[in-house]
Amino acid sequence: MTLFYQIPKLNYHKPKDLNEALKLLKELGDAKPIAGGTDLMVDMKIGRVKTRNLIDISDLREIRKIEFHKDSIIIGAAVTLQEIISNEKIRREIPILVEAAENMGSWQIRNMATIGGNLCNASPAADMAPPLMVLNSKLKLSSINGDRVIPLEKFFKGPRQTELMADELLTEIIVPRESCNAGMKFIKIGRRRAHTLSIVAVAVAVRTMEDKIEYIRIALNSIAPTPIRAYKTEEELIGSRVNEVEGKVKKLIEEIKPISDVRASAEYRREMAVKITIDALTMSIENWRCKER
Repeated sequence: MTLFYQIPKLNYHKPKDLNEALKLLKELGDAKPIAGGTDLMVDMKIGRVKTRNLIDISDLREIRKIEFHKDSIIIGAAVTLQEIISNEKIRREIPILVEAAENMGSWQIRNMATIGGNLCNASPAADMAPPLMVLNSKLKLSSINGDRVIPLEKFFKGPRQTELMADELLTEIIVPRESCNAGMKFIKIGRRRAHTLSIVAVAVAVRTMEDKIEYIRIALNSIAPTPIRAYKTEEELIGSRVNEVEGKVKKLIEEIKPISDVRASAEYRREMAVKITIDALTMSIENWRCKER
């Protein structure tokens, strides 16, 4: 008897380095990279993803790294969520990324799931996307023919659709260190307190000067076909006094396109997106004031 959750027969490849992995992607044509596999294995079992070849990239040192440079922090795509949480420098310099990772899945899942996998799965509810967006992150996409670097906002094309070409791998997430110099906060609402998909989540980064907002970044998930930056709301808030932000955040309604699904109605998502953005902005301003003291 054939089971619905049976994985079809396939070929398993274990490249010794990144160059070999990129060659395999080019030569095989019908191949999928796998690192943690927490999304891919489910998709293969239910038939949403079909492939004849798996390329195991989980142990490639070129993409299993965290590096701190003068102007940037480089996170390899195969770094697990738990490695991000456990890294003391990441906790100190990018606490918003740790907040998001800690809100994703169980400890067992976080030890398998990778930051690159969360982005490449391109779910509208991808929790690592909003904090990386407010950090002005860029992605390095690599093929055997070379590399290209794009802003994270340009990576998502639609639900489960990305900018990646068939022979490309996401290899690095590049976080500018200057973007880390802000007050930041990540807030997520789900059907449970933990281990759940987002109904809506928001990340905010802010700097103020004399009680006026001089720098603001807002990104959300689960309220559009892809994670988004709220550019219009950011423009509305620039130059505003801190006590004016609550009314101006309502501009967000014009930028989001939530849907109703099994987790929540569109109306609830719309209302909560505004509420938690106000909350995240208020906490981010306080976090910035604490950094400035």
